[in-house]
Amino acid sequence: MGIVLAVLLIGGVAVAVIAGRENQDTSTATKTVRGVIGSEKAEFFADPEVVKALADQGFIVKTETSGSWAMNELPLKDKDFAFPSAKAPADELRRKSKIQGGPIRPFYSPLVVVAHSPAAKVLADNGLATLTGKSTGTLRMRPYLDAAKADRTWQQLKGATRHAELTGTVFITSTDPVASNSGALYLAAASYVADGGKVAADDAALGRTAPLLKKLISVQGAQQTSSDAPFRDFISGVGNPLVLVYESQVASLLMRKQEVGDLVVLYPDTTVSSDHTLVPLSENGRALGELLGSDKRLRELAVRHGFRPQGAAAEFTAATAGHTAYLNQTLTGVHQAPVPTAEVLRAMAQRTRS
Repeated sequence: MGIVLAVLLIGGVAVAVIAGRENQDTSTATKTVRGVIGSEKAEFFADPEVVKALADQGFIVKTETSGSWAMNELPLKDKDFAFPSAKAPADELRRKSKIQGGPIRPFYSPLVVVAHSPAAKVLADNGLATLTGKSTGTLRMRPYLDAAKADRTWQQLKGATRHAELTGTVFITSTDPVASNSGALYLAAASYVADGGKVAADDAALGRTAPLLKKLISVQGAQQTSSDAPFRDFISGVGNPLVLVYESQVASLLMRKQEVGDLVVLYPDTTVSSDHTLVPLSENGRALGELLGSDKRLRELAVRHGFRPQGAAAEFTAATAGHTAYLNQTLTGVHQAPVPTAEVLRAMAQRTRS
């Protein structure tokens, strides 16, 4: 009887161990998902804490970067998701997806103009900006566009002669609007202001603002296809004194307590928020997108990288409470311009090259 009981006991333990292993294998099963993302999200996905938070939920995420508008030209057959920086390029990418349901927007970031302190002060002294503190303020889009239309130079602005670095035509460095989302959204906001608060919807509207928009782009010369390089150049003290970037890039730098020098953040009084929009190309891609928006830890990490979670303004406000000298947490005084359709926005960008 003792031998029989021992055999049964050993057998029971063996069954329990095997069952336990099977349960463990199921609970820790991982899904490897591959996607293409805008460069402004590269540091987020490379963050070891983000990698761990995703792994805890059963995901290994492998990414490559591309300009948002250029994603549509990439071979995406082996990808589970595409993650451009706005709805318009996402709408074009969605046509390639056979997955049911719309794109997912887990977080967003308004566009801002970073300026060195002397440049910001000269703009303010000449009515092109309003400073609300030492390191933040508002770019007045109508006066700025008037100056751009007139080919105003820094030397023509009072006070600029005291700063040797302020020479040549006054312009904002942006990314290539044909390939990159931030550059295209810059045109959308400028077009809206220049056309009296109207959203471009047809060829007639495009024609009315085309000369000005072409000037905004052509004055820059060669452009980058992502906002990362111009921002890094600005922080290192080289390049143009006015650069269009995502607020998230600034907020991330501040929360990492990195040196920002004489940085001033100007929020255009009429701007466009960039809704970072994940387009699922597989069911695993959809699951990842839903996780980014619902998982508390991942939202916390997104905020740490400067993004504003959709529907969770308090999380961004709390995390950036120590940086209000630079950031307009509630976007006070900032008007959000509607964005044209993907087709119109692409045509708008292409006209700046013709």
